[in-house]
Amino acid sequence: MSVTISLAQIPVVRGNWRENLKQHLKMIEQSSKYNADVVVFPELSLTGYELDLAEELALSLEASNFEELSRASVQSEMIIVAGCPLRVPGLSHPTIGAVICFPDGRVEFYSKQHLHDGEGNYCSAGDVDYTFDVNGHKIALAICADFIEADHSQRAKHLGADIYLASALISENGFDPDSKILSGIASEHGIPVLLSNHISVTGGWETCGKSSVWSSQGELVISANSKENGIVLCTISGCETDPNIAGKWHAESN
Repeated sequence: MSVTISLAQIPVVRGNWRENLKQHLKMIEQSSKYNADVVVFPELSLTGYELDLAEELALSLEASNFEELSRASVQSEMIIVAGCPLRVPGLSHPTIGAVICFPDGRVEFYSKQHLHDGEGNYCSAGDVDYTFDVNGHKIALAICADFIEADHSQRAKHLGADIYLASALISENGFDPDSKILSGIASEHGIPVLLSNHISVTGGWETCGKSSVWSSQGELVISANSKENGIVLCTISGCETDPNIAGKWHAESN
């Protein structure tokens, strides 16, 4: 079966959960119009990449903290992957996390396992891999520096993932080296790799958008090539060993 994944590019406001949630809901609605099965947002998309606010903004692993996102998932019949700091029992600091809302009302969580230099001053690392199933596909989730460490994608492949989905913050200077890594993951493991990236200045970083898709041969299929609000819509179909991939950019609709 085919799966359609929407890679969302949205502006974020420092620490402003309510305003950022509005942007999420807009892109969820737009993704739903194109019958997406999954929509994924960049790293820490609900708060911005504001590590100094992580302790203040972190939420516990309770579905009730994400009622609006969960309701949007149920109403749109679409899996939603959004980023926020999470308060995980047993850890001294919040994690750089993702909340995953499902159309059946389930809410699950993933915490970034590999931290960049400096992130450990504010955040703790997770230690559990995460995959989810949709339309016969198994999708492995990575948050930014996760994909830099080869063992993360290796474990994802070992777990049976046939799609590798990265939520990240990447700057203009960082995009070329990071895209080479993501292309390499795709070709090494023979699975499509998808990236959702920021477009705003956040956490002091000038980000570059360019949310992208690489084929299982490591070839770039589509890139937003812009810092506009909008979605990269990617449909993956065919057999696991030779998937067909179609992608298209859609600017934010009014």
